[in-house]
Amino acid sequence: MRNWLVLLGPCVLGAALHLWLRLRSPPPARASAGSPADPPAPFPPGKYSHYDVVVGVLSARNNHELRNVIRSTWLKHSRQHPALSQRVLVKFIIGARGCEVPVEDREDPYSCRLLNISDPVLNQEIEAFTFPEDTPAGFSKDRVVSVSFRVLHPIVITSLGVLGGASDVGFQRNITVKLYQAEQEERCAQASGASSWRIAGGGFTSLPTRSVSSCLSPLQEALFVARFSPPSCGVQVSRLWYKPVEQFVLPESFEGTIVWESQDLQGLEARDLRSVAVHDGGGVLRVTTAGEAAWPPELTDGVEGVAGGFIYTIQEGDALLQNLHSRPGRRADHLRNLREEDALLQEESRRHGDIVFVDVVDTYRNVPAKLLNFYKWTVGATSFDLLLKTDDDCYIDLEAVFHRVAHGTLQGPSVWWGNFRLNWAVDRTGKWQELEYPSPAYPAFACGSGYVVSRDIVHWLASNAGRLKTYQGEDVSMGIWMAAIGPKRYQDSLWLCEKTCESGMLSSPQYSPQELADLWRLKELCGDPCQCEAR
Repeated sequence: MRNWLVLLGPCVLGAALHLWLRLRSPPPARASAGSPADPPAPFPPGKYSHYDVVVGVLSARNNHELRNVIRSTWLKHSRQHPALSQRVLVKFIIGARGCEVPVEDREDPYSCRLLNISDPVLNQEIEAFTFPEDTPAGFSKDRVVSVSFRVLHPIVITSLGVLGGASDVGFQRNITVKLYQAEQEERCAQASGASSWRIAGGGFTSLPTRSVSSCLSPLQEALFVARFSPPSCGVQVSRLWYKPVEQFVLPESFEGTIVWESQDLQGLEARDLRSVAVHDGGGVLRVTTAGEAAWPPELTDGVEGVAGGFIYTIQEGDALLQNLHSRPGRRADHLRNLREEDALLQEESRRHGDIVFVDVVDTYRNVPAKLLNFYKWTVGATSFDLLLKTDDDCYIDLEAVFHRVAHGTLQGPSVWWGNFRLNWAVDRTGKWQELEYPSPAYPAFACGSGYVVSRDIVHWLASNAGRLKTYQGEDVSMGIWMAAIGPKRYQDSLWLCEKTCESGMLSSPQYSPQELADLWRLKELCGDPCQCEAR
């Protein structure tokens, strides 16, 4: 008996010491414990579990229904699957803060930038540029000069103008002035006759009109042109000579460039933007510098500057005034809705424990930053081999993904597995507008419905997140970032890029909640989400 006590004594003492240390240690932090209204908690210092695959699902704050469908379909299946439940971690990636500017009051629906219009100048013509009288006249060596602008509320340009030199000798130059649209994505209406016409976005206006006319790409044709010469110099207003042009309504979000081109051997009389007074009509027009313009500087005509001007009027003035008058009430309602949304997200996070709130304002333009923040969270909070990125409107077959991995599809470190777009043209306008990447085409990037990267790539992205520049979308940003390290790309067309259904697909994008539920119902019933033979 005494021998047994000698043997058991150290064991009992060790167990008691272990229990005492456990009671003194704080519990590990949960990934989704933070409230969306509060700053995210610091990343946990240790690795608590190891997973074969971490799945990050990019999700907008208000996409509750899509998240719930995922929880009841492929996410539920993975948690109940005996071979997957302990090997995969799925987290929804959501911005910790919503944009405090109502959508109606933003410059565009993809950012959080306030449409800063106040005291609009209505019912009169506005000269876009004026030149100080004490500025001496002078000619530059440049024969082509251009300036870009963006329309924030519909306007009509009535005249184009050019600086004409000394007024005592009349106009002695041969100069062409052209207006180009940034890209052929919008429509503008040609004013001058009957009833109504379509403008960008499918809206209609009731100004007198005759027909609908496309605004053409600068590489094809100018929207309109004014030619100045000694016998046909137009009308002089102060230091500029103006000629009327066909009147087009330039809709909200129209982006264009005015180009002055000398037909003489002599350069243009031009000014730097900083030495010119810009009249924005109370905020309906914004002149963009080379870094903000819809075309990179190397793709624009001539040097940036002003060699003339244009005259315009503001359209739909009554509607604009009404919109400005209702803005305070609209903001109050929006902030109240944001608080309610915060509470719903907090409750959703407590209930499901599958949300990571990243320290980002949740807008489309900030999605690349959301992804980088999630990479940082993943490295700080988990241990893993692979990371799968997808979106909340995508069908995912995790079992098929694991099957491919288990059969040696991916070999070695620095692996990127997806369906890659090659030589994808850069858009300069619209939702996918790219103002930061100067090349005409992106490096190879994987379609966003789903792709897999190895642990070392995620660690590299996380450690460099503070230095990596973000671009217009998370998928093209990933391609640009990966161009710096050259990972081994595994091309697989079963990561679908478009909304189609193929047997054996690993992912497919752009589904509604009901469509996702229907796909998964067929998958469970017949093993194929695309078709189900009668049984």
